[in-house]
Amino acid sequence: MLEAVSLAAKHKFQTGPNPCVGALLVRDGMIVACGAHKGAGMPHAEIEALEDARRKGIDPAQCVCLVTLEPCRHQGRTPPCTEALLAAGIKKLVVGALDPNPEASGGAEFLRARGLSVECGAAEDECLDLISDFITWQTTDLPYTILKLASTLDGRIATRTGHSKWISSVQSRRHVHELRRKVQAIIVGGNTFYRDDPILTARLSDGEGTEEDLSPEQPLAVIATSRLPDADLPMRLLRKGRKRLIFWTTAALAAGPKAEQLRRKGVRVLGLTGDAPGNKHTANLRSELDLRAGLVWLRENLGCLHVLCEGGGRLGLYLLNKGLAGEFILHLSPKILGDNDAVPLFNGLTPQSIDQALNLRLTETARLGPDIMLVMRPSRHEAKTPETPLCSPD
Repeated sequence: MLEAVSLAAKHKFQTGPNPCVGALLVRDGMIVACGAHKGAGMPHAEIEALEDARRKGIDPAQCVCLVTLEPCRHQGRTPPCTEALLAAGIKKLVVGALDPNPEASGGAEFLRARGLSVECGAAEDECLDLISDFITWQTTDLPYTILKLASTLDGRIATRTGHSKWISSVQSRRHVHELRRKVQAIIVGGNTFYRDDPILTARLSDGEGTEEDLSPEQPLAVIATSRLPDADLPMRLLRKGRKRLIFWTTAALAAGPKAEQLRRKGVRVLGLTGDAPGNKHTANLRSELDLRAGLVWLRENLGCLHVLCEGGGRLGLYLLNKGLAGEFILHLSPKILGDNDAVPLFNGLTPQSIDQALNLRLTETARLGPDIMLVMRPSRHEAKTPETPLCSPD
């Protein structure tokens, strides 16, 4: 099943609004055919695997079918996969995760009722993580939001003067630009906008290339701030990125003269109402803006399915604390500033005990040059108590 997950993951960001799905046909313990869903309107993974078997002269009826997501049983752009599996003579099916889409779900029970041996839950966590974006689209009105930050080993994202170029390695920056090419919008906070003067483009180089060194399609640039700039400020986004620039700001500022001047230059300005007060240990993290409403607006009005937030840390922590970030990517650099006044990775909560900490799951690690990339997602279950160790002492 993990091989099927790996196969499907190669098409991540390509299948929306459909899920990433991988399927394998296994005979005598060997993978003999495989398939993956490659895009909306294209054949589903099970169909691709059956077609792969046909090309190789393999009889699917002699194979076990493994699929990361429950086969669909409804007619969409493509016919039901359940019918194709029945027609192929598959007798045993192993499913990773059940389908969260109520229109497509029920395929496992449908096939079981027709005599197939069906097992569910193989590598379920990995299969659910594979479709974490699809689950977000099916169960909420939000886009799938990825938070990306880079920090030193002691958890700092800039020096006390705000200098941060470069904490992360060339390899990490290349990874960020690969990610930017796959999303429809990039969000930063006002402090990042004013301090760094970012252009927020997906560049083909390591991030230090010119504005001409660009991928063909560029994501929207979203600035969440309670300080609108003058429209004639010599900032790069105001000079060269106005058509894709969006400001999220307070309702009052969105109705004011600065917003009108920006709109006349082609910049979009959206007023967001303030958040309700938080509880005692999150009181300092209240936002002047309802960022959830802004994310919903991106999906409903501009069709954004994947959104990347590049900070800063206060904005990132807000998204994690409110359950708005489905994924957190940290590029951890083996640098140490050793300065308590340097800008921390996260700041804004006031927990009184460790059990009030935000809990994340580490789902992936990778080496990017000298850096370590950590991929984390929200915890699905309550954290285990010390009496229930996560692994053996060995």
